[in-house]
Amino acid sequence: MRKVFNFSAGPAMVAEEVLLQAQAEMLDWQDTGMSIMELSHRGPEFKKVVDQAEADLRELMVIPKNYYVLFLAGGASTQFAMVPLNLLATNKKADYIDTGIWSKKAIAEAKRYGNVHIAAQLDESDVRLRIPSQTVWSQRKDAAYVHYTPNETIGGVEFHWLPQTGNIPLVADMSSSILSRPIDVSAYGIIYAGAQKNIGQAGITLVIIRDDLVKEPLPGTPTLYQYLIQAENKSFYNTPPTYSWYIASLTLAWMKRQGGVKVFAERNQRKAQKLYDVIDNSSDFYVNPVDPECRSRMNVPFNLKTDELTALFLDEAKKAGLTNLRGHKLVGGVRASIYNPMPEEGVNALVDFMREFAKKYG
Repeated sequence: MRKVFNFSAGPAMVAEEVLLQAQAEMLDWQDTGMSIMELSHRGPEFKKVVDQAEADLRELMVIPKNYYVLFLAGGASTQFAMVPLNLLATNKKADYIDTGIWSKKAIAEAKRYGNVHIAAQLDESDVRLRIPSQTVWSQRKDAAYVHYTPNETIGGVEFHWLPQTGNIPLVADMSSSILSRPIDVSAYGIIYAGAQKNIGQAGITLVIIRDDLVKEPLPGTPTLYQYLIQAENKSFYNTPPTYSWYIASLTLAWMKRQGGVKVFAERNQRKAQKLYDVIDNSSDFYVNPVDPECRSRMNVPFNLKTDELTALFLDEAKKAGLTNLRGHKLVGGVRASIYNPMPEEGVNALVDFMREFAKKYG
């Protein structure tokens, strides 16, 4: 049983069941006499891990056959470059939706390779952050793709609706929301996500890409940054991060045993609602900066009245076994990240602590 509940935004907590299995298999994986870390990435033993991971992911997300599934190194931030490098070869125009810090990072990288248009920005004119309705977006009809971030980890802003882009491929950075609720994969051209929030440990990134978008990239694109090369080599052009891939495989199998994405979606909704309820009913002792219509179910940021009170909250929370609640350095405050592996009992413990803290210091 864990001694603490880890609310880190990433690397985030890994399911205890997964950690225990990894521990049991550390020195001898399936009677090979070798650790999984020692197995050749091209050997038949590791191929079992690879094949099962892809099969489980396809089942959990209902991925159509005309999509490649890639497991790549470099983190999701690498995709900030790979997406434009591979999709702007024939039309160097791309539309981006700016809803926070991670969107801005993707935009800054894409501007190195083509004409980037900001089709919409987060509305910060009111008291709370708000995603603007698509009716006021300024999308271009000739863009090569539209990129957005369904969930902004730092700001706690999440899309609860699917942008409509017609025949223009929709690209999504789902690093902090993948597998947290069902989605229609066929509505996207590319989905990418770092593993260190909902899929295990840092070190590997999922890329789900429709086959017609796997094509010749911009001239001069590095070999490892070409989707075509990665797809042809099934993510094995070079040595992949095998242990991270293994942990992802264990996590996907664990999700299936738990009942799949629908079960996690219901659980995540309950977890988030418990936190927002205690925030909204605290008489402004706790304040969430996001409009209720676009609040994140994965990352719940909130502020207290003073920096001194925030520091006290974080200190006492840590002593209570509630760790890594400090908000991102760019925004401060408090943030609870409650990804799939965060059990409901962890959120219950945080909610109880928040109520007691408000009674004591409110």
